[in-house]
Amino acid sequence: MKTMLIRLTILSSILLAFFGCEEEGLRDTRVTSVKTLYEPANNKAIVLQTSASASVYFEWEPAKAEDSGMVLYEVAFDVEGGDFSEPIYKLASDNNGGYNHATITHKQLNKIGAMAGIGAAETGKLIWTVFSSKGINELAGEEVRTMEITRLAGFAEVPVDVYVSGAASEGGADVADASIMKAIAPGEFEIYTQLTAGEPYYFVDSNSGTPRQFYIENNVLKEGSSSSTVETTGVYRINIDFNVGSTVLTKVLEFRLYFSPLGENIFTLDYIGNGIFKASNQPLEFKQEGWGRDERYKFTMLISDMEGNESVEWWGTLNQTDGRPTGNEEYYYMTVVPESQWDDKWKFDGIMDMAYVDVTASFNAEGPYTHNVEKVGDQ
Repeated sequence: MKTMLIRLTILSSILLAFFGCEEEGLRDTRVTSVKTLYEPANNKAIVLQTSASASVYFEWEPAKAEDSGMVLYEVAFDVEGGDFSEPIYKLASDNNGGYNHATITHKQLNKIGAMAGIGAAETGKLIWTVFSSKGINELAGEEVRTMEITRLAGFAEVPVDVYVSGAASEGGADVADASIMKAIAPGEFEIYTQLTAGEPYYFVDSNSGTPRQFYIENNVLKEGSSSSTVETTGVYRINIDFNVGSTVLTKVLEFRLYFSPLGENIFTLDYIGNGIFKASNQPLEFKQEGWGRDERYKFTMLISDMEGNESVEWWGTLNQTDGRPTGNEEYYYMTVVPESQWDDKWKFDGIMDMAYVDVTASFNAEGPYTHNVEKVGDQ
């Protein structure tokens, strides 16, 4: 009997200690709610900008923790008239939630506005407050503010892949034959392709099934079943940015091989489709200098905007080199470079001197922009 009493006493002590620790632990998670919001001011109107650095600063009065430790914060957004029982979006404050302020980019606000039902390029209102916690038992702030935003003309849901289709395109009206665009940055796509004047073209996010469709209207990218046209048949570089809904069409008039020792273009590469330019059976002769044979080269691209203003882009090496090719395919990768006779150039392989060559430049979307040189005969 005495042994049983001792055991019951020990068990009771353990249970009291456990529940006492649990209660103490719960007390340690208690925080006060955020009472006052500082920035931005209530009813502030913000026209969102496309710049990557554009942002809005949020700040509030710090909450207090019962254990005097760190409080974690989340800025919460809801639709106008909402009660934050299910916020449409929450994000941690600066320093992973540790600071009583947050820097929220315009692109993030654009996404939040879309979630609130504000259309692209339209103006609408959001409400916001700040939740405080120790990681659990979060509390909504006591003050709620309203902000008005004018959204970007972009898309909240950006496609993973984008294709060009339609009768004007190289693949024709069958979406299965649509030409894929190159993803050059998140939400940004580019393609070099031929378009036929007067025929429709448009963009889709898949080359099968029932894809979303997009078109250009007054240089703005829009979603819908409409299409676009060009006035003249030719090779175009098409750039579209789903983040801001912008588009740029550039007509490629000529793509030429520039021979640095002569300081001039020595032949033109013709467009053959699928983003590829090629010059066949061209005579090539290095230039004799006092120190030896000079073989340096690069490319120039004569382009025009849609108003007919012409300019020249210079294309040179993506990976800086001052030697002849060694068989590494990355040697031939291309990018736009500053205008210069000598910088950012390649060197022909020595066997290309006094030879006939084929030169191919590929702006195909499925790989790096690159080129190759092949000897096809002797002079």
